Amino acid sequence: MKSKSALIIVFVLGMAAGVFIVSQMAFKEGGEEKKAKNNQFAATISAPKLPAAMTFAGEKVPLERQEIREQFDRELIYNYYSQGHILYLLKLSKRFFPIIEERLKANNVPDDFKYLCVAESNLQNLTSRVGAQGYWQFMTTTGPGYNLEIRQDVDDRYNIIKSTDAACAYLKQAYNKFGNWTAAAASYNCGQGGYNGQATFQQTKNYYDLLLPDETNKYIFRILSFKHIMSNAEELGFKLTDEDLYQDIPTRTVTVNSSISNLAQWAIDNGTTYKMVKRLNPWLRSRALVLKGKPYEVKIPSK
Repeated sequence: MKSKSALIIVFVLGMAAGVFIVSQMAFKEGGEEKKAKNNQFAATISAPKLPAAMTFAGEKVPLERQEIREQFDRELIYNYYSQGHILYLLKLSKRFFPIIEERLKANNVPDDFKYLCVAESNLQNLTSRVGAQGYWQFMTTTGPGYNLEIRQDVDDRYNIIKSTDAACAYLKQAYNKFGNWTAAAASYNCGQGGYNGQATFQQTKNYYDLLLPDETNKYIFRILSFKHIMSNAEELGFKLTDEDLYQDIPTRTVTVNSSISNLAQWAIDNGTTYKMVKRLNPWLRSRALVLKGKPYEVKIPSK
């Protein structure tokens, strides 16, 4: 009986030792595997390399200055690692950049300002926390001063062509005031009056030498980060085919010479839908269109 009990005790102790050894091995293997995975993940995190030199609208960015490099680096890292956002912008740019580029060229404004539109609205018709609206983020009070019609049923801030022309008018005005495009771009964020006040107090109009409100301090570097990433997308790992990009929708233009009381019915009468009319003409802001002394051109899908 005694020897039988001893055998049982030895067996139980052996089983316990075996379980302990196996659990330790599993823990060690699991820990090593987890450590390897963590190291592998950590190895994928690296900062995008800064370019050796860069310009904005033909004007040099002084990247040789430490504080300038750090400011640019911050915005570049932030936007580079917002990868879903960048991919969406690249897709949208196929649709909107050709229109913006054409209007910038027609107005003798440097092509780089298309990236200001990206910084302002992400190439979308957005409303900011202070009420600025549309692709180029004009306020209701300032838009009419740049030939934008803003009323209940029509808002040109949502018209990519007209709002780009308005932005060009502002930027040329600011350029004439400050003497360079970088300052003109910065003033788009803080206003010409705000920029001029800081420039007067600090005795320089050079954006890179000014201490400005935090948002404006980041603004040019945000624009530059979009320029660098979007113009070097493939090299930076953002790989898209032409099929991935958002193509423009083929349209035809209908000239409207009389008021439309019901846009949904008008759309049906013209062989399309209310949804497509609003999508192609986001400047139409209500269910009707009231004419006030001039015709309007409305886009509808090509048949």
